[in-house]
Amino acid sequence: MKKKSYLLTILICSLLLTFSSFAQSFYDLSTIQTIEITFSQSNWDYMLDTAKAGSDGYIMAQSVTINGSQYDSVGVKYKGNSTYNPGYIKNPFHIELDTYKEQDYQGYKDIKLSNVAKDPSFLREVLSYSILRQYMFASLSNYANVYVNGNLLGLYVSSESVGKTFLKKNFNSKDNSFFKCNPIAGAGPGSTALPNLVYLGNDSASYYAAYELKSDYGWSDLINLTNTLKNNINGIEDVLDVDRALWMLAFDNLLVNLDSYIGGFAQNYYLYKDNTGRFSCILWDFNESFGRFSQTGTIFLPNTAAKSQMTHLLHSGDTNWPLIQKLLSVPRYKKMYLAHMQTMLSENFSNNSYYILAQSIQPIIAAAVQADPNKFYSYAQFQSNLTSDVGAGMDNSPGITTLMNGRVNYLSALSDFTNTKPTITNIIASDTLPQVNTSFFITADVINTNTDAVFLGYRDDSESRFTRVPMFDDGAHGDGDAGDNTYGASVFADNSVIEYYIYAENNNAGMFSPVRAEHEFYTIVINTAVESDVVMNEIFSRGTTENPDFIEIYNTSSSSVDLSGYKIYDTGGLSGTKPKKELPSGSIIEPKGYFVIFTDDESAGGFGLSSSGEQVWFENTTGFVIDSVTFPALDLLQSYGRMPDGGEWQTLDTITRGISNTPPSGTGNELSAITEYNLSQNYPNPFNPSTSISFQLPFASKVTLKVYDLLGKEIATLIDGYKNAGIFEVNFNTGELSSGMYFYRLEAGNYSQTKKMILLK
Repeated sequence: MKKKSYLLTILICSLLLTFSSFAQSFYDLSTIQTIEITFSQSNWDYMLDTAKAGSDGYIMAQSVTINGSQYDSVGVKYKGNSTYNPGYIKNPFHIELDTYKEQDYQGYKDIKLSNVAKDPSFLREVLSYSILRQYMFASLSNYANVYVNGNLLGLYVSSESVGKTFLKKNFNSKDNSFFKCNPIAGAGPGSTALPNLVYLGNDSASYYAAYELKSDYGWSDLINLTNTLKNNINGIEDVLDVDRALWMLAFDNLLVNLDSYIGGFAQNYYLYKDNTGRFSCILWDFNESFGRFSQTGTIFLPNTAAKSQMTHLLHSGDTNWPLIQKLLSVPRYKKMYLAHMQTMLSENFSNNSYYILAQSIQPIIAAAVQADPNKFYSYAQFQSNLTSDVGAGMDNSPGITTLMNGRVNYLSALSDFTNTKPTITNIIASDTLPQVNTSFFITADVINTNTDAVFLGYRDDSESRFTRVPMFDDGAHGDGDAGDNTYGASVFADNSVIEYYIYAENNNAGMFSPVRAEHEFYTIVINTAVESDVVMNEIFSRGTTENPDFIEIYNTSSSSVDLSGYKIYDTGGLSGTKPKKELPSGSIIEPKGYFVIFTDDESAGGFGLSSSGEQVWFENTTGFVIDSVTFPALDLLQSYGRMPDGGEWQTLDTITRGISNTPPSGTGNELSAITEYNLSQNYPNPFNPSTSISFQLPFASKVTLKVYDLLGKEIATLIDGYKNAGIFEVNFNTGELSSGMYFYRLEAGNYSQTKKMILLK
């Protein structure tokens, strides 16, 4: 029985973590969204076809309803190149909620819907985005059933638009130079205008056919990038985020994603000039990932076997792909590229985690795929394409596992992946909370490296570029004795945070720590603390849709405080430590009052708190840290708060969002506490399990005692009314309930507490 209870607890906790992470957002992968488009015009399809063939403008839909939320006067158009066809019933859509009026759904204004015309598995796009988001900024992606005028068109893939909302969320800016790198006329046989970053001279007109300018300006920036790539590779890091470009190239090659920069048309990516003044690559459109496309631009890959053994150095000698040719010609960049590819290989494919994810997605969408009246492949092909090829020749869709198992075997045997790599361990900061305007050391033990080939990459602002400086094993950089394989570097703390990683290489291989750097990194918070009347007071990190994560702020003073522009940071999440929440104008906290900041990592501009604990800190408008705390892993019904308000941090067994953490005094008719709130579970027989709940009420008060299931649905009300002081015992027969976790919540006066019960049958 104990083993069964333990396994059930683990399963339930895993489910809770999953549901909490997605928070039932528009891009929740565990649910299929419902999008209903209503046109007043009966010839809507003809109008959309005409617009697509002409000005590519939007047609006004009378309304668009998303999961029951209706929006009127919405712009809708067909999108796509090879997946669009005027003869199709199921064409890809671009829905723009704010074409005619300001409106959004959960912060999203543009909705991109792919018709899955090239993918029997229905998995390629969603699976690819899920993998890529571990290593660079990439769109959220899931599924939606789409209806037009009441008729089901079918199941679509819904992927987050790479537009201003995406840019603001990930780069904290949106108006810099921005290009969509796809031929304006669409890619196809005979295309010569390709966004391959070949330098075409200083006349911007030479670039118009291959790149779509999405910002108000930027041609000179693009020309400068191509010129630098060709003529000054030593200066490339001043105009291009090289690390992010290497992640892109490694991803496309590993997944045989040839409808991309590395393929015949060198397309399907964006370039955005971030606040560091460098272009960042953003990938999109993965419907032909996992070997669905066969054209590399130099050779044709006719079958799955050929694709699984595609060279990992494709185009490294081809001048028509300068991003590959020029970057991989630099030995250090090549080693970084190989390190990134090996990280993706080991974290997703050598261990089959991608397959586990794919298997978890299939049952979620299976019924919707089967019900899709306009799908391009049969349901049987959907079921088989994860493991088996569908089609042949130009229309071959490799079995995803067949392709990737072959790819793992092929790459893992190459010397570029078997060479001895450096190992980086025991990373230590000489001061874990250094004072601002002081220096400290970061050290690490590194073996299998060259003496002069260990580097610290660091920055003091998440919108700055990392600076790489050498680390030394000379006994003069906090590294102990010279020649002991401990390397150190000095860092000056002049801001509120230091973000850093370590890179080491030898003659044949490179290694990062953390392995997902520069996308992930280590963080040291600098002590810039100043006295403040407002402090963080309570943190809850195990939220659900109905009861989300939150950070509560408390005003210790007797005057109101304007929190407008204050910022919350955390060390978790793939986007690092840029501000996770900036409080909007008008955020006023009253004297001795509470201000609750809700968090949500899936909505546009939101963030979530780690259920395993992390550091969070609070900055004022001048950039000074006014409060910082590292909260621990919490149980489902615990928070981490100060007791009393503004006092010492401790784990709280009662969640007191927006009210005092301090129990009331118990004077008069106030209820100070319920004593002996006990929950006992008895199992007389398998068919009639019962639970006994007992508690003592010291004062007369209204009492409610309710039972909830795992998703927060109320199962039963056991008490709801006023009770005199006394000892109470309530029996609840659970005979009709299935095995699982349930919650009992008792409220009386100012007291509330929730307890959990695991029911086994």
